[in-house]
Formats: sequence, structure tokens, C-alpha cells
Amino acid sequence: MITVTNANKRYGTFAALDDVSLDIPSGELTALLGPSGSGKSTLLRSIAGLETLDSGIVTIAERDVTNVSPQKRDIGFVFQHYAAFKHMTVRDNVAFGLKIRKRPKPEIKKKVDDLLEIVGLDGFQHRYPAQLSGGQRQRMALARALAVDPQVLLLDEPFGALDAKVRADLRTWLRRLHEEVHVTTVLVTHDQEEALDVADRIAVMNKGRIEQVGTPEDVYDRPANDFVMSFLGAVAKLNGHLVRPHDIRVGRDPSMALAAHEGTAQSAGVTRATVERVVHLGFEVRVELRNAATGDLFTAQVTRGDAEALHLAEGETVYARATRIPELPLAPVAVVPVS
Repeated sequence: MITVTNANKRYGTFAALDDVSLDIPSGELTALLGPSGSGKSTLLRSIAGLETLDSGIVTIAERDVTNVSPQKRDIGFVFQHYAAFKHMTVRDNVAFGLKIRKRPKPEIKKKVDDLLEIVGLDGFQHRYPAQLSGGQRQRMALARALAVDPQVLLLDEPFGALDAKVRADLRTWLRRLHEEVHVTTVLVTHDQEEALDVADRIAVMNKGRIEQVGTPEDVYDRPANDFVMSFLGAVAKLNGHLVRPHDIRVGRDPSMALAAHEGTAQSAGVTRATVERVVHLGFEVRVELRNAATGDLFTAQVTRGDAEALHLAEGETVYARATRIPELPLAPVAVVPVS
């Protein structure tokens, strides 16, 4: 549905987009994920026509729109801070795009009623934006963007200004909405959990370039490089390898850090460590550890049950081992023997 080819955009000496190429499949929800300044919003705004590329091509549905105005690209756009018409009701806000296109009144009424039901605002038609919560305003914004049946829906940090609980609820709602309407959607976010939760595919961006494109499982379990792995969740460095803290097993003696089939503690890379701190985080426990051989700090995440069974306390000696090392190209390192 969307193809970006060799896109470049500079602001002075800063390269916001550095030879970016990306294919976005029809009907999928693709997340552009990266830290601030990575180029994700510039890429989205270039697709929308709100930014002019220095060079490169943007096509939507096989039509070159590189030099086409935003109004003629057949897109819907939702920003983080949505500027609703404060003097208009929810119904009139959602109907606005249809009215300026001079659609028949019966068609507008049916379309608006259907959309308000889909986005969970049925019964709110006669309220004004000031009478809605932040989450409700963003749902109204999405209904308004969808009202004109765009080929593409572009979302720029749509939930960024909302609190964590509302964000989580709206992520679930957005996924259900997408499964119902199937419009090709591009979501910009810096929130890794949000991207992993809602997207069919994720494009990880850094310093104006795309580091990796893949399914949530691909980018999390098979990261292309250290940056992707580090950005897609917590990491710990154990014996020279980057591993996920939840992939570290902790035991009171070397054998407890092993599964029955995994050989000796030394051959499996079991590491002796000292407990620096135990942090209870609701359903899980973060254990901050210091490698006894190297002095390096690393972190393991264990269940509450395991933490209680191990009676973990600051200053005690435990043994740790990575149960899984992601498929990431790394220089070979020597196994630190258990002492």
C-alpha cells in the first residue's frame, strides 16, 4: 500500500532521514518505533505530505504522491494533541470531513452513527470535546479520521499525552478497531510495549535510518543488532552476552541454575554472583546482581514464587545462567568458570 524509496531529509547538518526505504503492506498495522530524534515522525509526516523530502519517492496504492498535497493523498491523520473544534459537538466533529465533501445528509448520519458505535462513543453524540476524557477525545479523533474512508490511517503518538492505564486500554481498543476496519495503518511510537502489543510489523528506527523491520516476534527474539535488542526491552550483560533479564535463571548453588540436561555448571556458563538489591515489582521481582569474577552489574527478573523460594537477600551469593541468548551476531567470549 505504501512504499518509501531512498528518502532523505536534512535540517541543516542533521539528517532526519538518511536513505530510508520501507514497504508497508496493505491492511496491516505497522509501527515506526524509535527514540526521540530517530526520524520516525519525519517519515510519517513525509508519507502524509506534511514534510517535503530532499530526495526520494513516496507511493500510495502504486500512485507517486511525492509532490502531491496532503489533501489529495487520501489519508487520515491523528496527532498526539488533537485539535478538535471546541464549538462543535462530537457528532459534528466526526461529520466535518464528510460535510466539506458535500456528502448527502442521510449518508453522513449513518456513517457517523456507525463510527461512533465502533469507537465506543455511541450516546456521546451531543457532547462537546471539553466534556470528554482524554481517551474519549482521541477515539473521537480516530472516528473523524476514518469518516472519509481513507486508504491510509497515520497515527503520530496518538496516546502519548495520556496516562499509563488509559494508554493500555486504548492499545487494546486500537487493535480491535484495526481488526474490524482493516485500513492500512502506520503508528509512530517510542513506547516498545505499545508497538509489540498492537503492530503486525515493526520498523525500528535510529539516527534517521531503519535498523530492522519484522514482526514483533522477529525484532524481539531475533534482533538485527545491539541497538534493536536494547531498545526492544530490558537487557543485561552476562559473560559478554546481551540477554533478557527474564532469560536469566537464578539458583542457590550452581546446579539449581541448570536444567537437568544441560551438563555441568562450568560447561553451561553458570556465573557466581552477589545480590546487590531485590526490588519487588508487583507480579515479578528484579534482582540486581554483581558478577563475582568480573565485578560487572547485571539484572535478572524472576517470579515472586521463585524469589520467595530462594529467600533472596542483599549480600548473599547466588548462581546465574542465561537460559536463552538471542540470535544476535556477537564476538565469541570465553566462559567464566565457576569458583
